[in-house]
Amino acid sequence: MGKKSLYCGRISEVVLGATRSDGGTRDRRFVIGGETAPAFHFFEGFRARKPVISHDVFDMPIPLPGHVREHFPGVMDDPVKWAKCRVEKYGAEMITLHMVSTDPKVKDTPIKDACRTIEDVLQAVKVPIIIGGSGNPTKDPELLEKAAEVCAGEKVLLSSVDPNMDYKRVARAALEHGHSLLSLIPMNPDEMRRFNKSLMHVGVKKENIVMDLFTGGIGYGIEYSVSAMERCRLAGLSGDEALALPIASATSNAWSAREAWMKNDAWGARELRGPLWEAMTAEAALLSGADLFMMLHPRAITSLTDLIGSLFKETKNKR
Repeated sequence: MGKKSLYCGRISEVVLGATRSDGGTRDRRFVIGGETAPAFHFFEGFRARKPVISHDVFDMPIPLPGHVREHFPGVMDDPVKWAKCRVEKYGAEMITLHMVSTDPKVKDTPIKDACRTIEDVLQAVKVPIIIGGSGNPTKDPELLEKAAEVCAGEKVLLSSVDPNMDYKRVARAALEHGHSLLSLIPMNPDEMRRFNKSLMHVGVKKENIVMDLFTGGIGYGIEYSVSAMERCRLAGLSGDEALALPIASATSNAWSAREAWMKNDAWGARELRGPLWEAMTAEAALLSGADLFMMLHPRAITSLTDLIGSLFKETKNKR
């Protein structure tokens, strides 16, 4: 065994979800972060809670392979039913509600209607929630600002903010209503540091920021994602406060790889290949330090859940 490293930093802890005792209505809460060493470096004093997996739900039907759709029959046109399916059938402990229909280039759903959907999902399921925008830099600030108000006291994660939008507007809403922000900077630790400092400058505490460095799928940039995650984690543990933050992985990005869904007999059955593609992408992110996963396929989620359980069980037995 090599020389044991000593780290002066500690990853901040972010609370997701608020129970009745916390002033919210969720049936559970999670705390992510708190690491004192790189992922699973138990010989260097690694201590952390189990990573959390959030199940994807969309506010409108989106193009998905048939072997994904078959897991959600009759619910994909109703985000409330879809969220309940995730919780009741697949045991979801957290839901990511992607408000993709609000994009002006998609349906341009009015903010008022979008907030009604968010309220309905909050009432239908009691697990912690991540509110995702459409990615439109003009519409998302207004959406996330209003979503913060609708979800006041529930400690949701607003996903996401970046320098190309009016992030200060979202930050103010998060501060006012007690939420956290997902800061998105693709694969660039230096830019992530600068942006997180900007968020902190407007009053957002490090206990309310989660980093998304973007997760490229296997064969589609995963090596850059791994490098960015590890660099940020090591910098944070070495005392860089702007990078000493939990890391999120939007692992369902793996489905953008054609190998995950395209029919090709030479590649093997896509019903197995697709979930494995997402699961292996998640494993790479897990070993790089990810604390929070946003995932799509139930089988991929089960695979990652089993891996996390195995790793933490083995750790417990060794202590």
